Amino acid sequence: MNFKDIKYAYFLGIGGIGMSAIARYFNHQGIKVYGYDKTETDLTKELVSEGIDIQFSDLGEKISNLQLPTSNTLVVLTPAIPKDHQEWKWFRENNFTILKRSQVLGIITDVYKTIGVAGTHGKTTTSTLIAHILKQSKVDCAAFLGGISSNYQSNLFLHKTEHQAPSTEQQYMVVEADEFDRSFLTLHPSISIITSTDADHLDIYGEHSELKKSFMDYAMQTRHTIFIKKELELYTEVVNAFHEKPKKCKSYSIKNVADVYANNIRINTDQYLFDLHIEGRVLHDLYLGIPGMHNVENAVAASASTIEAGVTDDELRAGLASFKGVKRRFEYIIKQKNNIYIDDYAHHPEELKAIISSVRQMYHDKKITVVFQPHLFSRTRDFVDGFAESLSLADDVLLLDIYPARELPIEGVTSKIIFDKMTIQNKIMCSKKDVVELIKNKRPEVLLTLGAGDIDQLIEPLRNRLNKHL
Repeated sequence: MNFKDIKYAYFLGIGGIGMSAIARYFNHQGIKVYGYDKTETDLTKELVSEGIDIQFSDLGEKISNLQLPTSNTLVVLTPAIPKDHQEWKWFRENNFTILKRSQVLGIITDVYKTIGVAGTHGKTTTSTLIAHILKQSKVDCAAFLGGISSNYQSNLFLHKTEHQAPSTEQQYMVVEADEFDRSFLTLHPSISIITSTDADHLDIYGEHSELKKSFMDYAMQTRHTIFIKKELELYTEVVNAFHEKPKKCKSYSIKNVADVYANNIRINTDQYLFDLHIEGRVLHDLYLGIPGMHNVENAVAASASTIEAGVTDDELRAGLASFKGVKRRFEYIIKQKNNIYIDDYAHHPEELKAIISSVRQMYHDKKITVVFQPHLFSRTRDFVDGFAESLSLADDVLLLDIYPARELPIEGVTSKIIFDKMTIQNKIMCSKKDVVELIKNKRPEVLLTLGAGDIDQLIEPLRNRLNKHL
């Protein structure tokens, strides 16, 4: 199917953050967009308000009532849809063109100068920061993001009409390159970033070595320049692989002297400032609009790639300072002197360690209370020791039941296996419905809600409860 022939699109799992961005893109292109998702959310409500038709029950054969023609309808599928989904079955049996979300993203982005950001963590904030810097510069970009930008309140950026280049090959497109299900192997970026290759998604890859091999495959698909965190083993492997190729591999870091690195990093209250060493010069006193040492590292990668794309030093400085972050990534829900509440999507031990450590740096004299919801039975099983170690960096932990997402339960795998290994004394296992009352009694100085499941449903109730103490 030629994408120019598409008149209709049906998204199975339209409420997903990656799916919704593509749905918005098609809708903007004048394609009539329909979709299914099992749960109504704020995001699906926004899609409906934008003119997209969404239903929340599996219609099975009744989907035929939409009278979608097979010749110019594209069905887009997310891996989260179960194999026994009856609408999916009907589309298969009636010979519709069905593509995975990653395949569609690869086709759309292949005609642009794409900047792809990969990594087991850090990719959403880094890609959103890159897109923001480019949008605030004369370079401009479009972007498909894995989170909602706080600056733009969307996960889709479009090119400015006044910045339209003569051809798409001269326009930048920023994408989050997702390693889940090897999705990022559909991408061929002009510029790539790899932030991390920690073990994750072992339900897909089996072994950590297979995950790292997939990142190597992604790196080799880069067309021009790749920036890799200096501390990763992958950096040396890619340098060697690029030795006789017309491609560049550069390193970045906040710890070691790399091709691009930050030093003189300091905290002024909750504001992070640093000096950036790049291309033989130093940009002094750069201010990052969001907190966290891990976000300084993300900012170094974003700075390197945007300067490679043609952003000026002044444009970079302004873009870093005006960046407001991503929803559910180190997001302040309440920010008062004695009442601080931060929400974050962290769901991997290294992510938990990064945010708790950063909060400890910023609020070293305050008690840190964490509410954590583990995500996936397999991830809990595979990283139980890491979760226990990272959570033990807090002063007080409320541990929720595992959010299963796409998985069925695994015998013997519950939150308790994390709980039993945690070394702190102040820890409680509880259900989601009990959290607000427990927090009311604890009256925490700094509260963190962490997880990738439905823990975000607690944000408003907790905000309301904590605000009553002001």
